[in-house]
Amino acid sequence: MTRLTFYGATGGVTGSRFLLESSGTTLLIDCGLFQGAKHERLRNWEPFPVAPKSIDRVLLTHAHIDHSGYLPRFGREGFSGTIHCTHATADLCDILLRDSAHLQEEDAFWANEKGFSRHKPALPLYTVEDAEKILRQFASAYYGEDLFINDSLRVKFKDAGHLLGSSLVDIKCSTGAHPRKILFSGDLGKPGAALLRDMVQAYNVDYLVLESTYGNRLHEDVAPVAELARVIRESVERGGVLVVPAFSVGRSQTLLYAIRELEEAGQIPHLPVFMDSPMAIDATKIFEKRLSDLNLKTRVQTLAGISILQPKELHICRTKVQSIAINDIATPAIIISASGMATGGRILHHLVNRLPDPKNTILFVGYQVPGTRGWTLLEGKPTLKIHGKYVTVRAKIENISGFSGHADYREISAWLMGFNRPPEKTFIVHGEPESSAALAGHIRETFGWEVVVPEFGETHELNL
Repeated sequence: MTRLTFYGATGGVTGSRFLLESSGTTLLIDCGLFQGAKHERLRNWEPFPVAPKSIDRVLLTHAHIDHSGYLPRFGREGFSGTIHCTHATADLCDILLRDSAHLQEEDAFWANEKGFSRHKPALPLYTVEDAEKILRQFASAYYGEDLFINDSLRVKFKDAGHLLGSSLVDIKCSTGAHPRKILFSGDLGKPGAALLRDMVQAYNVDYLVLESTYGNRLHEDVAPVAELARVIRESVERGGVLVVPAFSVGRSQTLLYAIRELEEAGQIPHLPVFMDSPMAIDATKIFEKRLSDLNLKTRVQTLAGISILQPKELHICRTKVQSIAINDIATPAIIISASGMATGGRILHHLVNRLPDPKNTILFVGYQVPGTRGWTLLEGKPTLKIHGKYVTVRAKIENISGFSGHADYREISAWLMGFNRPPEKTFIVHGEPESSAALAGHIRETFGWEVVVPEFGETHELNL
């Protein structure tokens, strides 16, 4: 018998952590940070419910911090096993985990410097040294490659279409007369993405752990690239600067590709484009390195000599001096900077500088977790608290949901329609409560499947 326990991504969209005990082996699928509101972030400081040293291996669906960002702490608390993922996921984690550790150290430094922590001294959740140590435990594989955990457990990573290297984690158990399979969706990508392939169709699934980020929403019918062109043109007409808080990995590269395509089609003027994120700069190099993981169109363009991620007037801003210099730009331009939910990073300085001017535009191109600054701006609040002070919001606030890296509930349902038989049980995770409940309802009504929305710490016995 196999046991599955849910230690994260329940009742929310972060902290993905699922414990699978089978055939004498203990696996953790994903090891993510809780993000968003303060009460969620505080959960990262709680001891992991089981001893990390008792877990044999970690299987990562992809590199985003809500799926990988707890790993340095996990290693610090005793996990010494191997972390399995795709090659691109390992490359991206090398960037993301080091950066996350740097931010943890920086937060602790400023908490001590300014005295706004009740802890004396304030300590980081983990350090750069912890991140470097855990990165030595990674072992990467190709999509579709057989990974044998033991004599009865086989793992495959299959393209999930959500992020470079993102995977469905396909685990087959062969202890009985007939092999049985559990599939972890990770995050499912939106079909037809600019750079990535569509998610792979799954078959012969006995148990399914399914994300529900967009479980109660549909993407807008308007093509996102056409919407981007409209926002850029209107920003130019007002004579302002367009500021785009964008995730450094995935969304930033999609924007570069879309802007270049629009320029070449003559749908927008050539504008200075400032890529103001060292992490996004490094991630872009990985996208260029892992061209084999991109879709056919982008590979054909590359063979034709097109630099697919290079708008005509691209300015790379790696240093703080280069970033500060952007403040002097008073003519139409585009600033792409992290973080995507405006929770920290260089984007905060650009918001302080640009929010008070009605000529400027702030454009969100991804999901905003409730409680984040991005969510606050989309709610239409007249002020935004940044660095302890309130900034007046006069800039135009725009949102394009179609750039989301997540499939909506209709796209998820279409993927489920391709299953050759119903899973015995489908577990809905990684969504706000209303999103998870809505997707569970859609699946029951459309397919008649048995669906469970688990709570934190809930354990299920599986016939594997």
